[in-house]
Amino acid sequence: MTGAAGPSQPTAEGAPSAGSGRSSSGRSSSGRSSSGRGGQVVVALDVGGTGMKCALVRPDGRVTHTERHPTGAERGPTAVVGSILDVAEGLAGKARADGLTPVAAGLAVPGVVDETTGLAVWSANLGFRDVPLRELVGARLGLPAALGHDVRAGGLAEARLGAGRGTRHVLFLAIGTGIAAAHVVDGAAFPGAHGAAGELGHVVVRPDGPRCGCGRLGCLEAVASAAAVGRRYTALAGVPVTAAEVVTRAAGGEEAAARVWRETIDALADGLAIAQALYDTEAVVLGGGLAEAGAELLDPLGVALRQRLTFQTEPRLLRAALGDEAGSLGAALLALDTLDTLDTPDGS
Repeated sequence: MTGAAGPSQPTAEGAPSAGSGRSSSGRSSSGRSSSGRGGQVVVALDVGGTGMKCALVRPDGRVTHTERHPTGAERGPTAVVGSILDVAEGLAGKARADGLTPVAAGLAVPGVVDETTGLAVWSANLGFRDVPLRELVGARLGLPAALGHDVRAGGLAEARLGAGRGTRHVLFLAIGTGIAAAHVVDGAAFPGAHGAAGELGHVVVRPDGPRCGCGRLGCLEAVASAAAVGRRYTALAGVPVTAAEVVTRAAGGEEAAARVWRETIDALADGLAIAQALYDTEAVVLGGGLAEAGAELLDPLGVALRQRLTFQTEPRLLRAALGDEAGSLGAALLALDTLDTLDTPDGS
C-alpha cells in the first residue's frame, strides 16, 4: 500500500504543531505541554556536511525563525565546532531580541553519535572524532542541550509531526547521497548500543556489486542511493546526470534510464524486505532526495516489496512530509525531551 502526497514545507510560524495531537502511545507529539510556555523557544541545529539548517521552535512545535549557514567542513573540525557554537549563540540572541526566552538547545549531526554522553563520536563528512558537542553547546549558551544523529532526528520528526504521525512503529529511510534509517517506536528513536543503529545502507544486497565507501562490496547505499543512481546511469550511458534526471528519463521511456531505475527499485525492495523481517514496522517513511520521485518510487517499490514478503506483514510506504526541515525539527524535539527529563521529580 503506498501513499504519495507531496511534502509539506514548514516555514516560520507555519510548521505542523507538535502540541495539537497525541501519538497512539498517549504522549503529546512533542513530548511536552506548551501551557504557560508561550514565550519560550528551543534552539535547533541540523548540521550537515555542506550546510546547517537552524530554527527557533516553540514547545508546541511551531517554528518562529529559520536560518541557513554554510558548514565549511573544508576548514576542519575545530572550525566547524566554532561555527556551530557561534550560530547557536546567535540564535539564542535572536530569540531574546524578539522577546522570547531560549530554554534549551538541540543538535543533529551525521556519523556515529553517542546520545547518552553527548559525543559526536565519528563523522567522515565533518571530521569529528569524540567531540563533546552537547557539553560545548550547553556551556556556551548556559542552557540544557541535547545531541542526536541527523537521520534519527529526522525520523523522530516524521514519526511525531510528519507522515508517520499517529503510527506507533515507524521506519524512516533517508535516501540521498547515502542511505540510513531510523526505527521509531512510540515516538522514540533507538540509537543502538554504540550509537550506530539504523545503518540499513550498509546491508549487503548485491555481493558482487560496486564497492561502498565503507569498504565492502554491494551495500544498499552503493547500489540504490541517489548518488549511486547517477553513477550507474553515467557508466551505462556515458552521460553525467542526477538521480532526478534518471527518474524523468525512465518515465519518458528511455531504456538505459529505465534499466537503472528497475535495478534501483529491486535493490531497495531487497533492503526493505530485510528491514521488515527485522523490525516488523507499521509504516516506512521515505525521505531524502530520491523520495522526491514520489509515485515513480513509491508505486513500483510497493509492488516489488510485496513480491518479496512471505509471512511478514506489508508496511505502508509513505513519502516524508517535512522536507529538509525534518532534521532541525527533530533536533528541537530532542531539546524538548531533555527539558521533559529535567522536569521529572527524580530527573530521570
